[in-house]
Amino acid sequence: MTPRSVRRARTPAPLLVPAALAVAFLVLPLAGLLVRTPWSQLGALLTAPGVGQALRLSLVSATLATLVSVVLGVPLAWVLARSRARGRAVLRALVTVPLVLPPVVGGVALFLVLGRQGIVGRWLDEAFGLTIPFTTAAVVIAETFVAMPFLVISVEGALRAADVRYEDAAATLGADRWTTFRRVTLPLVAPGVAAGAVLCWARALGEFGATITFAGNFPGTTQTMPLAVYLALQRDPQAAIVLSLVLLLVSVATLLLLRDRWLGRGAA
Repeated sequence: MTPRSVRRARTPAPLLVPAALAVAFLVLPLAGLLVRTPWSQLGALLTAPGVGQALRLSLVSATLATLVSVVLGVPLAWVLARSRARGRAVLRALVTVPLVLPPVVGGVALFLVLGRQGIVGRWLDEAFGLTIPFTTAAVVIAETFVAMPFLVISVEGALRAADVRYEDAAATLGADRWTTFRRVTLPLVAPGVAAGAVLCWARALGEFGATITFAGNFPGTTQTMPLAVYLALQRDPQAAIVLSLVLLLVSVATLLLLRDRWLGRGAA
């Protein structure tokens, strides 16, 4: 081992204590969840009325929100990464606002736009008799609003890291911009799109604030798993723990899907 490797392997003593405290702060609540899980009642609680509906609705709505985010977010990421249009910095700031905006505020904003008296919602109601709030569609819209920025940021980063020489070569061979995007750019950034989609799906699955504000909490229609956890915590804490365990397992599975792209890179 070289002296440089020895220096890198040693952790400065003043960093060990705060690092250990940080690990304890992040890991102990998860460990407490596992310790307090009523394993003997796990099957009965998971098969209780409403749990299956909430889980099914969460999976379907998160998947639909991810599909919408991919269809809309990938072109947006390309505009942010490759377009020379003015105002990209402002556009990027606007796209990332949902990342720092309290989800409840996002739900209120959606309600003011798509509610029956909203800017767009009033027209939809008068012209088509279409009401969006407190429906399953509202769940998908709320989840898309809070989750799409994760995909956009991931794909934009992949586009910026991609070698543009392949695209230039395709252009010199006569390919137009759309053909180059489909056959060259998209395959190059496919891992970034996949990673962004997984993050987007996980964020949509765990969405709470915007959903309960814009879609409500109606079993079988808008009650997703996070809302079911909140409701169960008030009536049956044991059921809330079990539902939380399910979401924890989904989060761990998400990390495992991303390990080669992020965790493995950090270990290297």
